[in-house]
Amino acid sequence: MDIRRVPFDHPDAVKLNDEVQAEYSVRYGDGGDATPLAPSDFEPPNGLYLLAYDEHGTPVASGGWRAQDANGEGNRDGDAELKRMYVVEGMRGRGLARRILAALEEDARTAGRVRMVLETGTKQPEAVALYVSSGYEPCEKFGYYRHYESSLCFAKML
Repeated sequence: MDIRRVPFDHPDAVKLNDEVQAEYSVRYGDGGDATPLAPSDFEPPNGLYLLAYDEHGTPVASGGWRAQDANGEGNRDGDAELKRMYVVEGMRGRGLARRILAALEEDARTAGRVRMVLETGTKQPEAVALYVSSGYEPCEKFGYYRHYESSLCFAKML
């Protein structure tokens, strides 16, 4: 697997983002994740976006983090927020998400962030299992979906 740093608006990143949004729509019955995101959110040193490519050069997994500090949506100073973790269906169960997660955590730590936070949902048990097995614990809700019953928030000290 070849894991590369790319801009959030890179064509391959847009392709996988469209796929994950379609999956959210199927699971939750709405138009996908409405959390506002901008390509600049993932520019170092305040963020990072990664894509994993298979041996044929096809993008098969993604993930990113963006800096967050204390705000009215429940973040704390020093937070790094995990966004758009996704593995295409045919490549799941091979440890790709875990590898991307570890790389994102290391980069956020190096950038001086102290806590990785994420929001997922009740209809994503695979994601919850990944995060819990990687040391994440439930935390106070934050972000765009903090008032939704289906929202689950997790955190891990970096």
